[in-house]
Amino acid sequence: MSAETRAGSDRSRSITPLRLIVSILSTLLFVAGLLFATAFVLTPAGQTFVGNLKQLFAADSIQLWWYVTRAAGIVAYLLLWFSTVLGLAVKSKFLDRMLDRMFTYDFHEFISLLSIGFVLLHVVVLMLDRYLPYSLGQVLIPFLSPYRPLWVGIGVVAFYVTLLVTVTFYLRTKIGQKAFRLIHILSLLGYLGVTLHGLYAGTDAVLPAMKLLYDGTGLAVLFFTAYWLALAAFRKTEVQAKPRANLPILKTSGRHRYGVR
Repeated sequence: MSAETRAGSDRSRSITPLRLIVSILSTLLFVAGLLFATAFVLTPAGQTFVGNLKQLFAADSIQLWWYVTRAAGIVAYLLLWFSTVLGLAVKSKFLDRMLDRMFTYDFHEFISLLSIGFVLLHVVVLMLDRYLPYSLGQVLIPFLSPYRPLWVGIGVVAFYVTLLVTVTFYLRTKIGQKAFRLIHILSLLGYLGVTLHGLYAGTDAVLPAMKLLYDGTGLAVLFFTAYWLALAAFRKTEVQAKPRANLPILKTSGRHRYGVR
């Protein structure tokens, strides 16, 4: 049984009635708090409170939402890069001597979910931006963007790929380990698409700091990818050589042959 399968089975066994009750209560409290906040905003006191917040944080400023969507996009990229590197480290067992493998796997899953959260924030704020507002169709359907449709469309496709890979964390027992690993290879394409999106659609890509960021993270992914591929090739060669090495060596005509008279 692989580490990924053990992680899923251990997690499923850990779901106790107490944890289920706590999860349900937490969800109900969150929904109740959200309804209360919505009702409060509709009251005169709530309207005054919201107005003070807008004035305090300049929420009516066009630049505010632009800064938020840029920051969310950069954080989402860094989280996706970190998730990609962790995934390659899990595959190649690069961190096994320093960290517990189960912890690395679970942390990789958590970072993937967190990156999707920041991508959604990046997208939602784009629809709130008043300078160049996006419609729901433009953020969901690739290549419909009014701004650099090719590179924004590649970013949308990359998000769907990342979402697919992340969802398979919860479907691995149903689709099997082989399909799970094959789908996870697509995470490299997702990272590549997000990188191209940031380089050619991001307004910050021309800054020296962002160029250094993309160069550094890209080289790290290249290194771990090359390390994983080289290690996989070495293991494949080692497995193919084992059956031949275990064959009996017989002497015939002064020559050694493997299992041949």
